[in-house]
Parts: sequence; structure tokens; C-alpha cells
Amino acid sequence: MSPSLSDLGWSSHFAAQHAAEPSLLPFRIAAVHRDRLIGLSQEGETPLLSPDQSTGAFAVGDWVLTDENKRVRSVLERRSLLQRRAAGTGVAAQLIAANVDVLFIVSSCNADFNLPRLERYLALAHQAGSYPVIVLTKSDTCDNAIAYVEQAQSLAPFLTVLAVNALDQSDIEQVLSWCPKGQTSALVGSSGVGKTTLANGMTGQDQATAGIREDDARGRHTTTARALNRMSNGGWLIDTPGMRALRLLDAQEGVDEVFSDISDLSLNCRFSDCQHDTEPGCAIQASIESGALDPARLDRWRKLRREDQHNSASVAQARARDKAFGKMVRSVMHEKKSRKGL
Repeated sequence: MSPSLSDLGWSSHFAAQHAAEPSLLPFRIAAVHRDRLIGLSQEGETPLLSPDQSTGAFAVGDWVLTDENKRVRSVLERRSLLQRRAAGTGVAAQLIAANVDVLFIVSSCNADFNLPRLERYLALAHQAGSYPVIVLTKSDTCDNAIAYVEQAQSLAPFLTVLAVNALDQSDIEQVLSWCPKGQTSALVGSSGVGKTTLANGMTGQDQATAGIREDDARGRHTTTARALNRMSNGGWLIDTPGMRALRLLDAQEGVDEVFSDISDLSLNCRFSDCQHDTEPGCAIQASIESGALDPARLDRWRKLRREDQHNSASVAQARARDKAFGKMVRSVMHEKKSRKGL
């Protein structure tokens, strides 16, 4: 049975935008390849044409409007957007997924478990506007899964943390309950934490899985591309390749949300420009001295804020350079045309 637009995640938010261009056809982006897009509608999957032959401006989960030739004419305003600074030495923004309601942050109950990494993913979720759910896999392989859950829950009040065995159907049903029919989720996490096994259980598909290195519990990439897949309960799942490095981008609000305890404390500092070092009347340092705040948490907050500011500035400068270069090229071409007309 083909899904309806509502089943695909269509809502009044997108319908209001479509009303301005009712002759165009709505599709949801199910896959983004270097040279083509795959759209999803009530009729199933359809190849779509990018307006400029490039696909970098599209994310899996986007809603787009096309003409009768299946050429994309517009991307509808997103309800949420997961993005990062591209890996490596580049200074470009990389789109991860769009219109994600629930972000499943996957770690495991072994040596891969890392609180600073979880904080980084939580900042990504909050900045994007997605509801975060931490999923701790391989709970059946450790002696005390509850200890891992408690550590993760210490990161924020009311944070949802699930400890699961991804091969246990009852545990899979517990995860699925957080993303019902018509909603969209995404899986993020490092390689080897069991994302592919979890995705297989949630979708009923059978993607290949790879083992982990026993010395450090880290694994190899088994998911190599993002795609929108239907889950067994009617929701949708975007699985993502394992991220060895998640470089935050334009995420200051997300970082401050994750570290809201520190942000709230800073409001009580004597000076509005307090650097939280040796200034008199610093509420944050007073909290550290009383033992209420772990100084390592303050260090992690500072690190993420510095990193985000650096990445955001670098990408903004690169965009400005590209814009200036494009303007120069157009100016030169215009001047050449003017000379030919003389």
C-alpha cells in the first residue's frame, strides 16, 4: 500500500507553502546522490532533476516541489536541519538530514561510551530543533547497563535514555515508540556502536553489519550513504554513516541548551562580561568550589563554544569569498558582452 503525503511526514507547515504554488508536485527527498535525487510520493520513488545539475543544497528528508518534468523548482522551508562543518580540511557546511522530529543518538555500553561526545550530539539535536533520545546499545553484553544509563541521564534533566539489545524485538519496539507513524527519525553515532543492527530491527531490512575492534570497541563504517527508510510502525528513519568527527556549525544556542546549568549560573555572576576564571563574584566558580559543578564540564562547555565559533566563522568567510568571486566573474562576463556590443 502506497503511503499518503501525511504518512510521509507532510503537515500544514508544508501545505501552506505548497498553496502558493499549487501547480507544482510535492516530493520528499529519499536519497541524495552526487548526480541525482530520489523523491518519494504516493506513487513511490521517482528520480528528480536538480535545477543546476548539483545536489549539495539538498538533504535527505527535504520536501521539494517539482514541475511536470520532475525538475525541482523549490525546496520548502524546513522544520529542522541537521548539519555540520564538513570533515577534513574543508570549510563547507555539510547537510546531514532535514525535517527530523526525533534524533536517536546511538552509543554503546562498552569502551565507546563517551560523555563529551554525547554532549556534542545533544547540541546538534537542540540546534536543529529535533527531540533527542539517547540509545545505548549492547546492553546485553555488559554487567551493569544501568550505570551507563545513569551517566547519560546526568547530562540533562528529563533526558530520555534507553538501554537496548538491538537483536531483541521488545527493545526495538521501545525505540520505535518514540517515532510513531508520520514522524521522522535519524540515527547518528560513531562507527561500531550498532546503528546498522538497530536500523535493521526498526525497518525490517537486512543491511550488512561489521564487527568491532576488541581493543577499543570501535568499528568500521557499514552505512555509506543517507537514505529515508520506512520503519515497521509507519514512521521514517534516516540512517547516517558513522561520524568519526562531528564538527558543530552555527550551534551556539544548541551548546548553551545542553549546558543550561552553566548558562543559568552565569546570569548570577557579578559582571555581565565575566569570563568565569578569577573574577570576583563569579557564580560558576563559586559552584565549582562548593562541589556542585564539575570543572571538567565547564571546560567542555568552553571547548564546544570555541569550536563552534571557529567553524561558523570559517564557513561564513568561505561563503563570503565564494560570493565575491561569483560577483567578480559576473562583472567580467558582463563587461565582455558590453565590449562585443560596441
